[in-house]
Parts: sequence; C-alpha cells; structure tokens
Amino acid sequence: MIQLIVGAKGKGKTKHLLEKVNNAVKTVDGNIVYLDKNSKHMYELKNRIRLINTSEFPFTSTDEFIGFLCGIVSQDHDLQEVYLDSFMDVAFIKDKSEIPDVFNKLDKISNQFSVDFIISVSLEADEVPEEYKSKVIVAL
Repeated sequence: MIQLIVGAKGKGKTKHLLEKVNNAVKTVDGNIVYLDKNSKHMYELKNRIRLINTSEFPFTSTDEFIGFLCGIVSQDHDLQEVYLDSFMDVAFIKDKSEIPDVFNKLDKISNQFSVDFIISVSLEADEVPEEYKSKVIVAL
C-alpha cells in the first residue's frame, strides 16, 4: 500500500511523517525504514527505526533509486514499512510527470513484498495523479 502526505514545500509534511513513523513503532510488528536526503531528523526518530541517508549512496537517477529501494526490500524479509521524506529529491524526480510511473513501481513492489510506503511529496492535492488521490492521508 502507498500512502501520501502532500503539500507545498515548507507546509509541515515532514512533521506529519515523523509523527506517523514514531507512532507506527507501537503497532508495527516488522521493521521500519526511514529514507531521507540527510540525517537532520536522526534524533527525532525512535531508536527502532532505521534511518537511511540517501545522499551517502552514489545513485543519480530514478531508476537507480528504485533499484536501491528493491535492494533494501530484498535484504530484509521483516521489513513492513518504508517512510520516504523529500520524495522528489530522494527519488531524483526532475519533473512531476514522472511521478505516476514511480508510484506505479512502488505500488508493484508494495503488493509483491507486503511493504507499505508512506511518502511525503511536494505536490498540491490537486496535482496528485488521479489514480493515487485516494492514497492521500494528509493534504496541507
């Protein structure tokens, strides 16, 4: 399953994402991973959550990002949830028109491996691709 937290830059999406991931620790049985473009929020995450700073890895395209994400999923059979902050930056999405294709790939990975993706993305609610509007859990 994919869930989306959407809104313009600076509207507080990260705050909602951090609150959701920290609350998930109480209810999720499996492992939780939080991907971000830096380690700025390291001390805001509960210690059971694995923070991955994507800027430390040498990928530079959306396809490489998807491969990186598949590597994370494949190495952890107990992975239950992946939180993605600053999604457009982390996934190297240069143009909003690329988003449906990336969401479709994440949806396929989610369904095949039973991993939920909770994504913070700098889009207004009306910019979310039609087939993913029902996945919006927070619109700022």
